[in-house]
Amino acid sequence: MEDKNQASRQVAMISLITAACLIGDSMLYIVLPVHFAAAGLDSLWEVGIILSANRLVRLPLNPAVGWLYQRISDRTGIFIATVLATVTTLGYAVADSFAIWLVLRCLWGASWTLLRLGGFYCILNVSSESNRGYFMGLYNGLYRIGSLVGMLMGGILADLLGFSLTACIFGACTGLTIVLGLIFVPRGAVGAPPAAPREETLFGLWKDGAVLWVMATGLVVALIYQGLYAATLSQLIRIHLGGNVMLFGVAIGAATLGGVLQAARWGWEPWLAPWFGALSDRRFGRRAVMVASLMAGVAAFGLVCLSLPVPLWIAVLLVIQLVGTSLTTVSDAVASDAASARGGRTFMMWYSFAVDLGAALGPIIAYLLNDLWNMDAAYIWTVGILLVFTAKWYWSAPVVTSASGQNCSSSDLH
Repeated sequence: MEDKNQASRQVAMISLITAACLIGDSMLYIVLPVHFAAAGLDSLWEVGIILSANRLVRLPLNPAVGWLYQRISDRTGIFIATVLATVTTLGYAVADSFAIWLVLRCLWGASWTLLRLGGFYCILNVSSESNRGYFMGLYNGLYRIGSLVGMLMGGILADLLGFSLTACIFGACTGLTIVLGLIFVPRGAVGAPPAAPREETLFGLWKDGAVLWVMATGLVVALIYQGLYAATLSQLIRIHLGGNVMLFGVAIGAATLGGVLQAARWGWEPWLAPWFGALSDRRFGRRAVMVASLMAGVAAFGLVCLSLPVPLWIAVLLVIQLVGTSLTTVSDAVASDAASARGGRTFMMWYSFAVDLGAALGPIIAYLLNDLWNMDAAYIWTVGILLVFTAKWYWSAPVVTSASGQNCSSSDLH
């Protein structure tokens, strides 16, 4: 196993490369709904499809990219991803039709899949059971700096300089990652690293119930946080507090408050995500942190459906996001534990597929439940799902066995 400091530098570098590639995508979520005419689009429904296209295309791309990583080095994969990210971000500046935008967003979906799997594989290569949670937290925390910068600076620059020039500036910043990737990303192994277990087929993995529960945990966490919560936060604020929220004597729009709350999470994740990961590595173990986080999620999602004083209600939203930081970190750490015992890169590829599927299903389920009943029903449904997973992890935590039949040696799962 590599020296921890060197491993930390490798994980940090691939995280920051991912963050730089992410700024253009994140900018669109703030800027495109306002400046869609300047981007050559005719209506907001086109904006909705464009912002969803990259997630939908990632579903079939995960197996394809997993197959590709079996035949190319990690550095090559990251190089292709950074080139695609640069081309797409610069392309936003000149795109003038819905069809061109759709192509660019599909290319970004391919870039993100390469980056995400490349990050997972990097962590598999350099981590052990004693530090895998910390590295997953470090990775998740640092790459979200790109979301923070893209959303905050994107809105400001677009209003000051215009949409096209903002996209050019962000594209130039992303272009620097091409050189950084070639210099700092290690070549890595082609296929599985030497210490990895035998790669298994999809059928072999799906026969293991514990593997399915680990994948299901990642799917549900992504469904709730990347999908349902992210897509409905502003709407939930509007329903409970109105279109304009009076907070400490200042009127704040529901969309603005939602953006500030989301930005707060991305601001604390570089520090708190590695901390949660380290807790699951050593002091408490994955199972304890997972159960505690799930129970906190049950309480917080239940409370947010109630009529509470405004400051207290907003504090509950912050708790929900804090739980999201913990659950995302520990779920990814558990997945890489499972990959080290069973399936290697094949498992991580299908885990990434499950996460993307959850992120795509979340908004659909949320607004379907909203149409059938109301938005609070979507959050009550979330409470029920989290209760099921709390019971599963508390009474019978998934224990992944290796291909030889031995339990995963990570004692923190037991």
